[in-house]
Amino acid sequence: MFSARLIHHNDGLMLNICDADLLGKTLNRDNFTLKISEKYYAEKVVDKEEAKDLLKRSNSINMVGKEIISLSVNMNIGSRAGVKEIDGIPFLIVFKM
Repeated sequence: MFSARLIHHNDGLMLNICDADLLGKTLNRDNFTLKISEKYYAEKVVDKEEAKDLLKRSNSINMVGKEIISLSVNMNIGSRAGVKEIDGIPFLIVFKM
């Protein structure tokens, strides 16, 4: 299960999505903090099939977590080379052109 928020902006869609078990956590690395907040990621809980549909339809995607990133990379949306880690948790940002 994933926690997702879809934002309609101009003619595009922005998706914030994370592995549901990460919701509410704060990750730290050096001077960088990433809050996986309900406000940013928790519009609704989605299953794998709905997550796939959202990943396909979105123009920009901000994702956090091993499961969602694995799903995205397997769909050829983003690449492993772009994945960064904070506190051992991967995150990836994808912009489709």
